[in-house]
Amino acid sequence: MVVQLKYGRSCVPLDIGVLVNPQVLTGREAKPLADLRSEVLSRLRHPTGTDSLLHEVKRRRARTVVIIVNDITRPTPYTDILPPLLSELREAGIADEDVTLVVATGIHRGMTPEEMRLTLGREICETYRVVNHDCDDEENLVPLGTLPFGTELRVNRIVLEADFVIATGVISPHYFAGFSGGRKAILPGVSGRATISHNHSLMTSEAAAVCNLDGNPVHIEMVEAARKAGVHFIVNTVTDGVGKVAAVVAGDVEKAWLEGVKICSDYVVAPVAREVDVAIASAGGFPKDINVYQAQKAIDNADRVVRKGGTIVLLAECPEGCGEPTFESWMTEARSLDDIFRRFAAGFVLGGHKAYSLARVLRDKEVVLVSSLDDVLARKLFFTPAKSLEEALHLVESKHGKDYDSIVMPCAGIVVPVPGGGMAGKVTLQQL
Repeated sequence: MVVQLKYGRSCVPLDIGVLVNPQVLTGREAKPLADLRSEVLSRLRHPTGTDSLLHEVKRRRARTVVIIVNDITRPTPYTDILPPLLSELREAGIADEDVTLVVATGIHRGMTPEEMRLTLGREICETYRVVNHDCDDEENLVPLGTLPFGTELRVNRIVLEADFVIATGVISPHYFAGFSGGRKAILPGVSGRATISHNHSLMTSEAAAVCNLDGNPVHIEMVEAARKAGVHFIVNTVTDGVGKVAAVVAGDVEKAWLEGVKICSDYVVAPVAREVDVAIASAGGFPKDINVYQAQKAIDNADRVVRKGGTIVLLAECPEGCGEPTFESWMTEARSLDDIFRRFAAGFVLGGHKAYSLARVLRDKEVVLVSSLDDVLARKLFFTPAKSLEEALHLVESKHGKDYDSIVMPCAGIVVPVPGGGMAGKVTLQQL
């Protein structure tokens, strides 16, 4: 049996016959939607927790609309989502020039014009105003008070000044917010750097875990931020266990999103019999492996199923290198992992939080990285570099012998393994 592991825009074949005692871990695959655009339109007209989009826009007598969209690092099928959405807005009497698409960059770099065209569609970019959020543009950030765990909320002025705000996104597991999508369009999507930093510092809570919402302080603040910012409607796709669209949810920012979370968890949480010596994991290809910063999510999921002292083989092309300057400096300036832990303990810094998360894995497990990174840089990041999957497997055999047990994770950035079916990693949803 050959498993295709996504790597950048291509795939690397793995003949699992060369492995001893292998498991292949995939989430459940959804039945393909017959017509995604039609499904989006149906959900806009029959949403959860609100009246139809058309009715909501008219009821609020809205004249200006902001649609918050993901950047290129969050694969979202906008060529199917935006046309029916924009058509409904026209039907509601909203002129094209009164619609602004705000790219929810968080602390990421802004999208280039070419990336906007690739992500959103050329015609949409030529017809509508598209702007990148800038978390450091203080003049464009408006204070909205304090969130439940002390975060001072500051949000993009363009979003707040619109009569009607629509948040779009993708619902999938997130390693400390529980799940992505919904409320994350506001925080971190269009919030200020200090707001994002303080909120993300709450990731040290035990409740800030993948697939957990109950008592999760990061999530609780994100929901409150969406309330304060006034999100009137959401449109989210739901990811299945192989990265495809399983469903579309739309309507209320809390009720519709939680509906999507429940659907997502059924597809992506996968029980495994036991922990293993080695995980062979693909970050999921482009754009999930666009840089190390994004690929880290796959390492976190693979970590859940590998024994202490074991090895994670990660396939992630990383054409943009580390992906975030603070993360890169924390990793490359450290002489040991303890340096990273000491730096994190001294004070939370965005970007540094990714270094801390990665160091927690590297403390107990080796990560062999198959990527396009220079070997010197890979070693500075405390990875063991390998030029190919074959070389990586040779390194694994040299360390563990020929009889190691393994698990193959073709979609490691999405699928959340639960060893032994125990309580660790159990999906816990806060009833909103």
